[in-house]
Amino acid sequence: MKPILSLIAGVLVTTGAWAQADYPSKPVTLVTPFAAGSGPDAVLRLVADKLGRLWNQRVVVDNKPGGGGFIAIEQARRAAPDGYTLLQLDSEHIAALPHLYKSRNFVTLQHFDPVASLFRTPFFVAVPTDSKWKNMTDLVAAAKAGPVSYGSWGVGSPGHLGAQQLEALTGVQMQHVPYREVSQLYANVGSGEVPWAYASIPSSQGIYKAGKLRYIAVAAPKRIPQMPDVPTMAEAGGPAGLEVNSFVSILTPKGVSPAIQSKINADVAKVIADPEIRARFDTFAFEPLAWSPEEIRRQAEAKSKVYGELVKRGNISLE
Repeated sequence: MKPILSLIAGVLVTTGAWAQADYPSKPVTLVTPFAAGSGPDAVLRLVADKLGRLWNQRVVVDNKPGGGGFIAIEQARRAAPDGYTLLQLDSEHIAALPHLYKSRNFVTLQHFDPVASLFRTPFFVAVPTDSKWKNMTDLVAAAKAGPVSYGSWGVGSPGHLGAQQLEALTGVQMQHVPYREVSQLYANVGSGEVPWAYASIPSSQGIYKAGKLRYIAVAAPKRIPQMPDVPTMAEAGGPAGLEVNSFVSILTPKGVSPAIQSKINADVAKVIADPEIRARFDTFAFEPLAWSPEEIRRQAEAKSKVYGELVKRGNISLE
């Protein structure tokens, strides 16, 4: 019996190694819910180009924005689990969607496996340049004294849930103003129509460079090298435990062989280490990540716990 089991094990190892070596033998499609020209899209296209050279195959980026991410998700979910259709998602697609669309009974990681991490982006607290608020102490005091509104790029976005977290930690209540267009959000913050919003560097740099925005804090435990003069949340007088960020990963539909998943993980990590990509990440203040699939899942589960509590507290729903 033992020789037979050993033979079977040997065949499985050989088959897995062959599948890994043979992959990819045809073009690969990277489906993304992010619009063309966005920060995640720009990074993904650079990664796709580097992977294409490494694999000697075309790697095509297919933008499917809209529907809260479900348009891209459904396209990838229907694909054959062979590693030739991959999906780019951020941590909110993974960790927040199940709480925001409860009636769909859709848990992202029940349908997809995380295989490679790309980057994490921090969020800054942005106010108009002429705002009287110089720090988070001023912002929280204003919210306690009277009605204060804030903008975000949509219900359930990090900008929305991060503000919910600020409310929970400081005991204030603010009015949420969701926008469809990110550019319009920061234009309105710059003009003073909206008092503040969370912002990433790529989404707000145009208005910032035009001199219409100030960053009064970064919702992170450490200062960001690209903006060394911007204090952390705690340094600016805000809650020390408040971190607002989003991480972006690549996933496969359930059923892709472990050998192929392992190859994708290793090759994406190799590409992310490329100096050209690191330089592009720096311009966006994206922190490159080289997490294992297990670490991606652990980080997503931690965010899911926080988001679940915030969604429940704020009675937030996208249904």
